[in-house]
Amino acid sequence: MESFLSVLNFSVSITLPIFFILALGALLSYLRMINDNFIDVASKLVFNITLPALLFISIVKTDLTQSTDFSLPIFAVTCVFILFLVFEFLSAKLVTNKADRGVIVQGAFRSNMGIIGLAYCVNAYGDSVFSIASIYLGSVTVLFNILSVITLNRSFNKQANITNTLKGIIKNPLIISIVSATIISSLEINLPESLLKTGGYFAQMTLPLALLCAGATLSFSALKNDLPLSSMASIGKLIIKPLVLTLAGILWGFRGMELGVIFLMSSAPSASAGYIMVRAMSGNAKLAANIIVLTTMFSLISTSIGITLLRTYGLI
Repeated sequence: MESFLSVLNFSVSITLPIFFILALGALLSYLRMINDNFIDVASKLVFNITLPALLFISIVKTDLTQSTDFSLPIFAVTCVFILFLVFEFLSAKLVTNKADRGVIVQGAFRSNMGIIGLAYCVNAYGDSVFSIASIYLGSVTVLFNILSVITLNRSFNKQANITNTLKGIIKNPLIISIVSATIISSLEINLPESLLKTGGYFAQMTLPLALLCAGATLSFSALKNDLPLSSMASIGKLIIKPLVLTLAGILWGFRGMELGVIFLMSSAPSASAGYIMVRAMSGNAKLAANIIVLTTMFSLISTSIGITLLRTYGLI
């Protein structure tokens, strides 16, 4: 086993840079150097252009016919679905207000993988992690969207519109970029170097810009609302989900980078897209915002602890 100090240094090197950029985003927002219009435009740019470019470039540079093991996304989808059913059962037993159950369930299982989860992975393993993390992210993102619609519709007593859900998944820029890049890589099509370089420039913008926006959108004044319920979802998100997925991954046989991706992606805080969905469906948006703020703050601590333990025992 490595010395405790070297393990601690490794874990801090993953989470501390993310904390600094999130804090900088919050500071710039407080100083009004970043406003709501900038956040809105930059978030759309990240979601529609730079993050899809990042995922596309990383996958097309990977030989999927030889080096990619699809057992990881299969494992992730299976575990997330089972965990979703467990959270649904627990929320029905523990949450009195039915309308809040879907918000809590979504906050507990849906991770901010595309921004913070991916940043965790890159800080831990460098660019070599993209080929694994991209396939993982793409497969689980599809499931996140479907399960979120199901749980929120059940809670709000609305009829689930499967057609709109499928349309949203098909038109999702992240899914489009991952699927198209997977096809190109599988067919061993060589893209022009100028195109790859152009995409690379966009890709380099992704994580810093996304983390700045994430930090700028944090609202600590909202934490006074629904704190017991948001704490319940945060425990599910930051403790139960990473613990279950990581232990299952160990039992499945994953080690090294693959197990690291499982832990780091599942340790990411609740996705901001969950707040947007709850608000659009006239649900308890304040509760959704509380969950995002709490999980974002404490994810840095829980992730550091988890990395330290896994690294100490030589699992990642």
